[in-house]
Amino acid sequence: MTEPFDYFVVFADMRTGSNFLEANLNAMPGVSCHGEAFNPHFIGYPNKTEILSVSLETRTEHPFELINAIKSPGGDLRGFRFFHDHDPRVLDTVLSDPRCAKIILTRNPIESYVSLKIARSTGQWKLTDVRRRKDVGKVRFDGPEFRAHVEALQEFQVKLMGALQHSGQTAFYVAYEDLQDLKVMNGLARFLGLDEGLEALDSSLKRQNPSAISDKVENAGEISLALADLDRFNLTRTPNFEPRRGAAVPTYVTGAEAALLYMPIRSGPEDEVLNWLAGLDGVAADDLPRKHNQKTLRQWRRACAGNRSFTVVRHPLARAHHAFCTKILADGPDSYAQLHKTLRKVYKLPLPPQGVFKDYDIAAHRTAFVAFLRFLKSNLAGQTSIRIDPHWASQVETLKGFCDLALPDMIVREDEMESYLPALATQVGYAEAPGPTDAPEDMPHPLSAIYDDELESLARETYQRDFLNFGFQTWA
Repeated sequence: MTEPFDYFVVFADMRTGSNFLEANLNAMPGVSCHGEAFNPHFIGYPNKTEILSVSLETRTEHPFELINAIKSPGGDLRGFRFFHDHDPRVLDTVLSDPRCAKIILTRNPIESYVSLKIARSTGQWKLTDVRRRKDVGKVRFDGPEFRAHVEALQEFQVKLMGALQHSGQTAFYVAYEDLQDLKVMNGLARFLGLDEGLEALDSSLKRQNPSAISDKVENAGEISLALADLDRFNLTRTPNFEPRRGAAVPTYVTGAEAALLYMPIRSGPEDEVLNWLAGLDGVAADDLPRKHNQKTLRQWRRACAGNRSFTVVRHPLARAHHAFCTKILADGPDSYAQLHKTLRKVYKLPLPPQGVFKDYDIAAHRTAFVAFLRFLKSNLAGQTSIRIDPHWASQVETLKGFCDLALPDMIVREDEMESYLPALATQVGYAEAPGPTDAPEDMPHPLSAIYDDELESLARETYQRDFLNFGFQTWA
């Protein structure tokens, strides 16, 4: 009899119980699960350097070599875990392959969110001995952060469901609560085509935070308010039978009183636009309404007759440089420390230690930024193991994502904000609106100090569609 599958993948996410599920899979006769095989920052597990003789460097350059090694005939049925931010190059291939068994593990998003907050606070991601459990006390619930968490999970699940529907496949679904059910685990064994199951569940891993949510969150009362704002059943949605696409609603900002909706494009002049928008009503930028979801945004638009929406696009070279300085070089709370390490270690970018600029002169900055632009070109072409981040995704693609829920009435170029934003404010009753301030130069070295024709050319090669669609001229 032909085996039903050549390999398997566990689609899950952080704090959903995937370590426990993997432990039980590895306890099944003839099954081997190789961890987060396509995590862009490590291979399998943080302390491993290879899987089945495929190194991290080889997997990064040739990801399908690892797929072929995992599904090679003979021996165990092998597989791996795959999260929403793992190497996007292999996802479509794996999803479309009927010889790959799909296991989809889910968990209540509020539970996974709180568990994630605790793990990040304690630094403890697994527990094998309760005597070594770290107790951080209660964590604080953050509504906008939780909504972003839910949106990311939902977008991933919708993609999985759509791909399975389009290819006529099915998956074995496992909820977090099912992991303690021996019969479910043995049903999974039969799904994988195994003759034998488990006699008992793995007992090496212990649940880290078994208490109620209210005992783990210091501001538990805010959870109900956040859940009330989530329109989980799309009750307020106008029926739409086109293919579903996500919208970046949590990033949208409305005026305090002004009927203006700002739809930011990351690594653009966000602070300058927000300060201008807040100044129209004499409030601070932090006081602008920005905790929107699809439900509340529809309600706002219906309540604000004559409202206008807008976004601001930035020259692609300046935007890439801003992302490089603020996300890769800087060491603040919003910077990408793990990605910085990966770019240095795996992609060999000549970056200084994050946030350390001693001996990092203008020449070194230019060399590092050139390498980053070349990385972006490969990243946007789907040739790297790093997902395309909103801070450097093409502005054309970002705008396409906006259009599912709200089309911007005006697309303003950064160098024209002084003229067009006051004109936009006039349309909603602010006749004497001032223009916004200019964005400060990036640190540690401004783009003006390193700009030349090579950088301009690299930016045009990387962001061809942005230059074509928005008609950007040379930066300087």
